[in-house]
Amino acid sequence: MIFSFARALLPLSFLAAAAMPSLAAERAMIVLDASGSMWGQIDGRPKQMIAREALRDALQTLPTDRQVGLMAYGHRDKASCEDIELLVPPAAGSAGAITSAADQLKFVGKTPLTAAVRKAAEDLKYTEDKATVVLLTDGTDSCKADPCALGRELEQSGADLTVNVVGLGLTAEQGREVACLAETTGGRFIQAGDASQLREALFRAIVAVPEPTPPVPVAAAQPEPADTPALEAAPAAASGEPEFNFMPSIVMAEGAARLTDASPSYEIYAANSDGSKGERIGIEFNPYKGNLKPGDYIVHASLGEVAVEQPLKVEAGKTYQPTYVLNAGILVVRPLASAGGEVNSAASIIIDYPGAPFPATYYGEAKAVLPAGEQKVTVKIGGGETSETIQLAAGQTVEKEVVVAVGQMRVNALYKAGGEKIGESGLAVSVFKAGGSDDEAGYGYGSESSYDLPPGDYRVVARLDRAEAEISASIKAGESSDVTIVLDAGTLSVSAPGANEIEIFAAAKDAQGNRKSFGKGYGGSELTTLPAGDYLISAGYPETDRKSETSVTVKAGERSEVTVARQRPG
Repeated sequence: MIFSFARALLPLSFLAAAAMPSLAAERAMIVLDASGSMWGQIDGRPKQMIAREALRDALQTLPTDRQVGLMAYGHRDKASCEDIELLVPPAAGSAGAITSAADQLKFVGKTPLTAAVRKAAEDLKYTEDKATVVLLTDGTDSCKADPCALGRELEQSGADLTVNVVGLGLTAEQGREVACLAETTGGRFIQAGDASQLREALFRAIVAVPEPTPPVPVAAAQPEPADTPALEAAPAAASGEPEFNFMPSIVMAEGAARLTDASPSYEIYAANSDGSKGERIGIEFNPYKGNLKPGDYIVHASLGEVAVEQPLKVEAGKTYQPTYVLNAGILVVRPLASAGGEVNSAASIIIDYPGAPFPATYYGEAKAVLPAGEQKVTVKIGGGETSETIQLAAGQTVEKEVVVAVGQMRVNALYKAGGEKIGESGLAVSVFKAGGSDDEAGYGYGSESSYDLPPGDYRVVARLDRAEAEISASIKAGESSDVTIVLDAGTLSVSAPGANEIEIFAAAKDAQGNRKSFGKGYGGSELTTLPAGDYLISAGYPETDRKSETSVTVKAGERSEVTVARQRPG
């Protein structure tokens, strides 16, 4: 269950973050892995869902003056190593834009993480300004690039750039391959094995708060040294002075009881002479008691999707207990795949609330703090979707079950009939509506992948390297259906010492005398999956147009190996 009150856990994380390199207040970029491997599961949930959920939770406590952007890779093209895109330019107040952009990503492609980190650094103009890159990945670079070499290059540039790397479900070996990006730039590598660890890791990597800034000028009657912080968390009481002079609280509605089981955040800013917001003094969490030095401030109090901002004038010897009225309610949404079923933890809940710059997205059962008014709620479970409008009054809690009529399709693939399931993560599965539609109703990786789909007829396509097969299937609401696809394919290993390219052709020619190409690889070896049949292997060598060829037969469910001998002139 995901809800905003989970932030009550964050003060402990906040203390841990003090030991982390601070996220550069000037410019920072989150680089999000949107490759197809993010469909892999941890504790029964896709990693991409865990990542988006944890990112949202971490960004809810991002100080409003922090300039952060979002870059993603692998979200548009299944086979491209250049699929890298800046989605949200670094800017203050960008948390909503980042979570909205992340929620709309498709996770389909490769992992060009090295190139993405380089592009993020360049977009941040890291050679000119202090910059921080936060990389979230579940794997290593799949585009033949060396992240360690990039880390050394960035460090040797002499620029003030830090790379923090957050790994999700990485093996020890994978961790070593990407940790060097952080280690060589003075950042940290943080490994996360589940949803709670990822939430903690992202908070530490993204929301680590710099030390408090120097205080604003104090009242003339009580001057203070300029190097004394304006906000003190645990002061020693002076004679005649209150132990604490700032004890804020927050309520959902006018006259309502103060919240004791939630953790709103209080961002405290110095006020400029014209009443505008100046430097940020710090960020604190409820329950909070502390001291502010005499002066003018602006306090930004927030909880969930709601924030209020009020000025505060502090005078020596006085105590302030401001109450911040959110004019908000609590909406609990329980998504169901069928009436009477259990809460679907894979559901996404999109809430377009009053005054929202971007809709808020939650996953599984959601408990959201929202501004009072009309809430437009859209619940998606796999390819199914339904929307409702819900009225929410200030101080009210509304609980709602939303049924999205879907059934579940479980897909397995075999090399040959009666054989074992294909376990490779490179197996890609696409589900389309029947009737020739090219719009994917579902997409995932590996055997035993599952898809929640509206009732109807579908065609299911499975691909592994150069082998592909298709089958028809039907889905009924509230029911599960098992689908098995037989690729009728085998594995081919090609060795061609000294070659710089290997191309695979069908052995038989067509009516025009041409052979169908099954793809080209670069280097002296190739390992791929092919439909059962006869093939011609062509190897090319540097500085010559001469090709060496050999024939091979691929059998379903078997591995074939062939070596191409280089043909020499004469």
